[in-house]
Amino acid sequence: MEVKKAMSKPEHSRMFLSLAFVGVGLLAMKANAEEYFTIQDGELQRPTGYREWVYVGTPVTPNDMNNGKAAFPEHHNVYIDPESWAYWKDKGEFRDGTIIIKELVSVGSKTAVSGNGYFQGEFIGLEATIKSKKHNPNEPGNWSYYSFSTPDHAALTDTAKAFAAAACNACHQAAAADDFVFTQYYPVLRAGKGTGQVATGGFTSSLK
Repeated sequence: MEVKKAMSKPEHSRMFLSLAFVGVGLLAMKANAEEYFTIQDGELQRPTGYREWVYVGTPVTPNDMNNGKAAFPEHHNVYIDPESWAYWKDKGEFRDGTIIIKELVSVGSKTAVSGNGYFQGEFIGLEATIKSKKHNPNEPGNWSYYSFSTPDHAALTDTAKAFAAAACNACHQAAAADDFVFTQYYPVLRAGKGTGQVATGGFTSSLK
C-alpha cells in the first residue's frame, strides 16, 4: 500500500506561491487582452506604440489614377495589434478586441533613383477600427471606426468618437473579403490566415 507523505510547511508554502503566481499570470493575460485600446465615455483614447505592432501593408489610391478625385488619395500604413495577429494566424478570424490602426501619409515625391512612382511624404492623420461586442453590440460585425485627424490634417486629437456605422460599414460589408476587413489588399493577412507558424514568414518556399 502506498503511503503518501504529508507536505511540510515549506513545501506547502511553495505550492501556494506557485498557484498564486499562476493566478496572477492568468489575470495578466486577461488584462493584456484589452491593453491595446481604451474607450472612456464613448471616446477612444489615441493608441500609442502602434508602430511596434504587426505591419500588414500600405495601399494607396492616388488622385492621379482617379481623375483627381480619389476618396483616399494618401498612403495608408496599416498595423494590427499583436494579440489579434496571433489569433488571426491561429484561427483565421479577427478576435473580439481586435484593433487595426491606419496611419495616413501623403503622396510625396513621384520620382526616385529607381524610377517614377508614388513615394511617401508627410504624416497627415491617424485612424482606427475596433471589433468589440462590449463597445459595439449593435453595429454590423461589432466594428466601429475612428479618426484622430484634425480637419486641417496638421495634428491629432487625443480622443475620437466613432463614426456613424453607415458612414463606413456599408462599403466594408459589401466589398471586404473577411469580416468587414479588406484582407484582399493585404498579402500579409491573406498569407497569415489560419496558417500558424507559416504566417510569420520564411517557413515555405512557395509564393502562392
